[in-house]
Amino acid sequence: MAARIYQRSKNAMQSGRARADEWVLEFESHSAKRPDPLTGWAGGSDTQTQVRLRFPTLEAAKAYAAKKGVEVHFVPPAPKKLRLQSYADNFR
Repeated sequence: MAARIYQRSKNAMQSGRARADEWVLEFESHSAKRPDPLTGWAGGSDTQTQVRLRFPTLEAAKAYAAKKGVEVHFVPPAPKKLRLQSYADNFR
């Protein structure tokens, strides 16, 4: 069983940083998704991919994975870009 650990990014619809510091452990799929013959939607029989566990710190997520014997792939967070601009820049 394999999983990946990543830090949640800020939603495009939010202005604050709520839940952006949480770490998520998400299990990877063991089988490929296939289209349903009736509806055409992609799906599979692997229900483990629906499980997402949230942790307050990276260490807590790694400790849980080590305790349960889950092989994890760590995805580092993207660097934050800070664009400083003044109000007058909107009218150039």
